[in-house]
Amino acid sequence: MVKPTKMRNRMIFQATIQTRSKQLGANLSKDLQKKYGKKSARVVEGDSVTILRGEFKGVDGKVSNISTSKSSVAIEGVKKEKTKGDKFDVYIHTSNLVITSLNGDDKWRMAKLQGKDPRKQPKETPKENSKETKVEKEVEKKEDEN
Repeated sequence: MVKPTKMRNRMIFQATIQTRSKQLGANLSKDLQKKYGKKSARVVEGDSVTILRGEFKGVDGKVSNISTSKSSVAIEGVKKEKTKGDKFDVYIHTSNLVITSLNGDDKWRMAKLQGKDPRKQPKETPKENSKETKVEKEVEKKEDEN
């Protein structure tokens, strides 16, 4: 049998990258919980969050950087100053955050949040970048000028 301390160390300090990524979850705000029917989601760059605990309690901002090793995130506008005057990012643990708005760029993530199967979602059609359309547009521009 494995000692509890060894098991805890394996889960926290020796965790794989995939496990560490899953540990970067934060609670959703009340209105997002109602909308998606989920209590928490993984924090992604671009999400807007509110800090609930610590020195920067009550501060709102966008997530600018994520550290899986610290299982913390850096937030825009949350900085500390060194004695020489340099400013550096303060990393805040995700358990002390609430997600107020989501970054909707990742279609897979949004489908998962809505409870849909992301594999069955329609793929986006590629934009028309063919040479024929470019030539036609140039011809139309010249005709308009004349």
